Amino acid sequence: MHEAKSRLSELVKAVEDDNETVILQRHGTPVAELRRYQPTLPKKFDRLKPHPQLKVTLATDYHPTEPLQPDELADWMR
Repeated sequence: MHEAKSRLSELVKAVEDDNETVILQRHGTPVAELRRYQPTLPKKFDRLKPHPQLKVTLATDYHPTEPLQPDELADWMR
């Protein structure tokens, strides 16, 4: 750990330039790893397809072209 503290800039440069992986140890036991950052990109999606969680399901007896029945109207619509 002491060596890593004193040589941190060198270790980071080796990771950047040579794509090396550096294992940091405390008393001979590995405790951390320095490696090049790999960003995880979001999964691409098709903007023309709706998201599956946004699927609308209509009641089986619902017909959008039929007029509403009087009991289906809200009080303020009557």
